[in-house]
Amino acid sequence: MRTIFFLPLILVFILGGCGATKEPKIVIKQELPGWYQNPPLSNSATLYAIGEGKNKEEAIANALNYMASTLSISISSSYNAKTTVREGSVSSHEGVYKSDISSDVKKIRISNYEVIQAKSLGFRKYAVLIKSDKQKLFSSLKHEIDQKVALVKANEKNLDDDALGKFLFYKKLNKELENLPHTLVVMKELNSRFDSEVYLQTLKSVDKKYRYYQSNISFSVVSNLANLKAPIAKALSKRNFKVNAASSKMHYKISINTSVTKANAYGFTLARAELRIVTSNYKGANVASNVFHLVGQSSQGYDVAIQDLVRQLNDKIQKDGLDKVLNINI
Repeated sequence: MRTIFFLPLILVFILGGCGATKEPKIVIKQELPGWYQNPPLSNSATLYAIGEGKNKEEAIANALNYMASTLSISISSSYNAKTTVREGSVSSHEGVYKSDISSDVKKIRISNYEVIQAKSLGFRKYAVLIKSDKQKLFSSLKHEIDQKVALVKANEKNLDDDALGKFLFYKKLNKELENLPHTLVVMKELNSRFDSEVYLQTLKSVDKKYRYYQSNISFSVVSNLANLKAPIAKALSKRNFKVNAASSKMHYKISINTSVTKANAYGFTLARAELRIVTSNYKGANVASNVFHLVGQSSQGYDVAIQDLVRQLNDKIQKDGLDKVLNINI
C-alpha cells in the first residue's frame, strides 16, 4: 500500500522538473573585423602591425614588438603569436603568425605610433591595429639620440679629476648607449640619406675612455689580518682591475682594519669580528668607507675560527656584491 501511495508523488516531481526546463540561449556569432583578417601591408611611407593580448595595453605592446620585427629590430628567437577566438558556440577562428627572424640588431623603443583600430574579440582576447609614419619615427629617433649626445658632451665638461669618478661616468654611458648602433641601423633603413658617422664617433670615444680608465686604475689591499686581503683582491681582479702596489693618480688603496673578540658557544669557538674598510685615493683622501660584522666559527680552536672569517667575507662578497662591501660603485 505504501508503494501505491508514493508513486503518484514521484511522477509529479518528475513531470514538474521536465516542465521547468529552460530554453537554450541563442549565441550570436561574432564577426571578425576585416582589418583583423586582412591587415594593411607596410609600405615605403607607413608601417602597420596587428597585436593581440588579454587587454588593450598588452595588445599594443605585442603590436609594437611585431612592428619592430618588420624593421629587423631585435628578435633573436622566432616570433610566434597565436590566438584562438571563439565565434558563438559552434565554430572557432585560429590565426597563427610566425616570423623566423634572427638578427643581431636589438629591439628599440617605438614611441611614435597611432592605434587606428581596436576591438575586443571575447574570451579575454583583444586586438589592435597600429601604424607609424616612417619619417615621423625617424625624426623622433633622431631627436632622442641628439639629446643623448648633447648630454654626454655637457656632462664631460663637469667631470672632476678623480679617475674612479671618470671611470664610473663612462661605464654608465657605455651602458646607456649600448643600443645606439642598432638604432642607427634602423634610422638608416627609415631614411637612406641619414649619415650615422658622427654618432658612431661619439660612441667610440665613450667606449675608448671607459676602457682606458678600466685598464689603468689600480688597487692595493692592506689588512691587519693578512688573509682577509685575498677575497677583496680576487673580486677586484674579476672586474679586470689591476691589483698591485703601484703609485699613480689612478691608484687607490683599500684598508681593512679588523678587531676580533673571542667567544665560545655550544662547543664552538667564535671569532666575532668588526671590519672597517676604507678606500682612499693617491692623495690619501677617503673616497668610501664601510663597517660590518662577521663571525668565524670552528670546533677546532680559535685559529681556525679566524681562518673561517675569510670564508665569511667571500660569502658576503658573493651575496651582496663588491660594490656594497666597499660602499662604492666600481
